[in-house]
Amino acid sequence: MNSMLRKSALGIAGLAIAGGLAAGPLNHDSTTTAVDTPAVDAPPVAAAVQADKQADKPDMATLIPHGTQGTQSRIGLSGEQVDNAQAIVAATKKAGMDERAAVVAIATSLQESKLENLGHLGERNDHDSQGLFQQRPSSGWGTVEQITDPEYSTTAFLKGLKQVDGWQDMPLTEAAQTVQVSAYPFHYAQWETQAADLVAEHWNS
Repeated sequence: MNSMLRKSALGIAGLAIAGGLAAGPLNHDSTTTAVDTPAVDAPPVAAAVQADKQADKPDMATLIPHGTQGTQSRIGLSGEQVDNAQAIVAATKKAGMDERAAVVAIATSLQESKLENLGHLGERNDHDSQGLFQQRPSSGWGTVEQITDPEYSTTAFLKGLKQVDGWQDMPLTEAAQTVQVSAYPFHYAQWETQAADLVAEHWNS
């Protein structure tokens, strides 16, 4: 009988330990396990992860070091447009460039294509401009297939940006215009805030 009681007690203890491992550490100061007294003070895992993500976001002083110029514009983005913004961020990191370069690149794409990877638009096309940055094959940016590839087109834009002396110290619109040589050189400035928000959201995501 004593042997049977001991086995039964061990079985119950084993269940208690298993339950403690699943739900959290056992409370050694009490006979009650963590299953019966959940740790209500601990923040939910999702909230902790969210807090970490917030802490990891680049700050606005890094993203917009010179302040914005002019009235800022903002558009709602589809899933595809967000994917293209993420592709620009990924290509910027792969190229070894910083968050500010990603802001310049995304603002440029917002102006040129609204972050849409555009093919040839026929009569509405500006010459043979295509892709996220409206780059032209005839101007040496690459083939149509290349400039409609988000990673290639971003890398090509950043290569041009690297060649601009002191681009980090320029207003965004001046840096972008030096690469793009647009007929509307000041239009890039309006997208700086939205571009910075996108980089903050996706740089460490």
